[in-house]
Amino acid sequence: MNSRVIEDGQRQMQEVREPFISHQPAFLKFLAKIISWVFHPVFIPVYVVWFLIFVHPYLFTGFDPWLKTTSMMMAFLTFTFFPIVTVLLLKGLKFIDTIYLNTQKDRVIPIMACMIWYFWLWYVWQNFGKTNNAIDMPPEAIQFALAAFISTIISLMVNIKMKVSLHAISAGVMLTLFIIMAFSQELNFGIWLSIALVITGLVCTARFITSDHTAGEVYGGLVVGMLSQLIAFWVA
Repeated sequence: MNSRVIEDGQRQMQEVREPFISHQPAFLKFLAKIISWVFHPVFIPVYVVWFLIFVHPYLFTGFDPWLKTTSMMMAFLTFTFFPIVTVLLLKGLKFIDTIYLNTQKDRVIPIMACMIWYFWLWYVWQNFGKTNNAIDMPPEAIQFALAAFISTIISLMVNIKMKVSLHAISAGVMLTLFIIMAFSQELNFGIWLSIALVITGLVCTARFITSDHTAGEVYGGLVVGMLSQLIAFWVA
């Protein structure tokens, strides 16, 4: 990351952070922005849940179409809809400066709000069989929801010291889940693990190009995400 000092409108000096990988072609920057939006932290968890429900060969085989649909809807509301609405409301009420959460201060309330949403989803899925008189939610889905909740706790603490990459956190959770499934299940997960690795690489590279994150903030985000999923796997 490059940084420079400028004088703002109030004649005060402040540091401006520039992308870690700068001076890239315009097309590459545009592509990096597209990747950052497509694999935004509010979308990656939904992709993962969709894979677990509709692509994985046996995790949700005991679920009828309605239960699958409701599970997918809960994931979308928790991981995408509620966080987006929360950020938009905070911006409208001027609690944050921008929806892009460019500063550590702007990230505090959104992360705490996501902590509540993610805990709710984990609690519902943990008790899914009891409350619906149905079969239990697959442990992989419960572990993933718990990992998302744990990642908000760790990221909130890390945010005190640095602006850790939320994109990298979500990619780290996803990648670690696929690694765990590849080693714990008797399935040929090579293709899916390769896709997860490619997506993780694309997301982190895109953040280097289009954001002002340092290398430590991006790699630190990966570590936070991977650690969160490992903790969830051990305790769930």
